[in-house]
Amino acid sequence: MKRTPPAQMSETVRLGAVLAAAGGFLDAYTYLTRGGVFANAQTGNIVLLGVYLAQGQFRTAGRYLIPILAFAAGVIVAELIKARFRYHPALHWRQITVGAELAILAAVAFLPQRWNVPANLAVSFVCAMQVESFRKIRGNTYATTMCTGNLRQMGEHILAFVVDKRPGALRGVFKYVAIIVSFVMGAVIGTFFVAEMQEEAIWICCYTLFFVLSYLLVMEDG
Repeated sequence: MKRTPPAQMSETVRLGAVLAAAGGFLDAYTYLTRGGVFANAQTGNIVLLGVYLAQGQFRTAGRYLIPILAFAAGVIVAELIKARFRYHPALHWRQITVGAELAILAAVAFLPQRWNVPANLAVSFVCAMQVESFRKIRGNTYATTMCTGNLRQMGEHILAFVVDKRPGALRGVFKYVAIIVSFVMGAVIGTFFVAEMQEEAIWICCYTLFFVLSYLLVMEDG
């Protein structure tokens, strides 16, 4: 029997679940404490951008344009880091992106309410780096900072299991369920900590990313 090769540490379900929880946490954080802007759900920001443009509220619309542009920039930077360090003998490129995310979010913790615009820019930039750096879970595409694609993939795996009787499809369903539930739980946890800590609640996400970085430094097999 042919054995399936082990997945990279960056593609494990447990790491994906932790990152998804961080993604849900950050969306709750920016929405509740930084002016009702989404860190990850750029579709929502684009819709709100259009709504406020139609109403002639151009200053408010700008609040939603900034995270959209920051998200695009984060994707580009993550790809540049990957291209530059992909074959580095001592340091994996994902370790660099997670380290950068951790440093940026730690800085956001010190930004007061009057600096919500740069805070949202920074968090959206971080989320884009994360979603671009972690795109597969045991060979299947997924996202750690949004759920639409994960729901689509879960539906496809359910169909494959029920209709096509495809071997392993049910395991795929459970993987996506784990990621989606983790995202929701991250939002729930974020809501509780925001109520207690306000802007400084983002430190909880920093601790989570520190765990991810430590895990990758010890276990990443390139």
